[in-house]
Amino acid sequence: METGVTRGKVAPSLTKGSKSVKISILGLARIAIVIVTYNSAAVLAECLGALPEGSRGVDLTQVVVADNASQDESLHIAKEAGAQIVQTGRNAGYAAAINAGMATLDLDQVDGVMVLNPDCKMHPGALATLAGALQESGRGIVVPRLTKPDGTLQPSLRREPTVHGAFAEAVIGGTLSGRIGIFGEVITDPRHYEQAGPFVWATGAAMLIGADAIRQLGPWDESFLLYSEETEYALRAADQGWALWYEPEAVVEHIGGDSRTSPMLAALLMVNKVRLFRRRRGRIASAAYYLSIVLGQSVRAATGSRTARAALAALLFPSRRIRELPQ
Repeated sequence: METGVTRGKVAPSLTKGSKSVKISILGLARIAIVIVTYNSAAVLAECLGALPEGSRGVDLTQVVVADNASQDESLHIAKEAGAQIVQTGRNAGYAAAINAGMATLDLDQVDGVMVLNPDCKMHPGALATLAGALQESGRGIVVPRLTKPDGTLQPSLRREPTVHGAFAEAVIGGTLSGRIGIFGEVITDPRHYEQAGPFVWATGAAMLIGADAIRQLGPWDESFLLYSEETEYALRAADQGWALWYEPEAVVEHIGGDSRTSPMLAALLMVNKVRLFRRRRGRIASAAYYLSIVLGQSVRAATGSRTARAALAALLFPSRRIRELPQ
């Protein structure tokens, strides 16, 4: 079900208004934005409010809020801002909402689509910087530098999931292993965030995807609900020849962090990591990866971590795994 403004139009508060045709003639990148919401009222207004400055220098053609049956004021905030609203009708997950938002777009009328969490605020000109980086041949996804609300770096870049990486994280922890070149999946060394370059995958909170890549790759994998869907999408893009590029000159503030405090989400995060690895690798490697993840969660559970205990239970007992997100 769709409500709000007419397809292809958004309120002047979010776009360039009557100048959009002139801007397109001048050759600026045509970008649409898809924002996924679920009870996001506390952060959505700031996200939408940052779009006019954040999209300065591009032709912002459409802003779509894809809502997963929010029970708060999210829909009201989106409507007041003039965004197009698409409702999934249930808490369908991140990938399903992205797909619902993408389905409203005419990809022939845009150069790229910015997928954005509602707890993100784009800095001025960030979208134009990302769009400029996307123009290089072979780049299908471009991601910005993510910062925490206090302005410090939020590690968002990732290495390919590997057995030795999972084992290193289990033994010495994610922060330390992330600083060692071939080990931790999360890249934590700040030096890697200073210069632009290609990476395997990145946090899905903010990413600009080229229209050609979207057409070739097809929909996001909805079976993951939350977590690992962006990993799967980036790895699938690489399989088909599309590079993921990191552009530090584009800055997006991101709050994030629910998986660190919610036992349910922490369990889903770990289960999905194992599921994705099994899809892409052989039985022996997958078994070793699973055992490494179990080891890591066991160590943390022994120290009293509630999230690790929940993750460990879900890893060991399939009946404890959630099949759908709470409404």
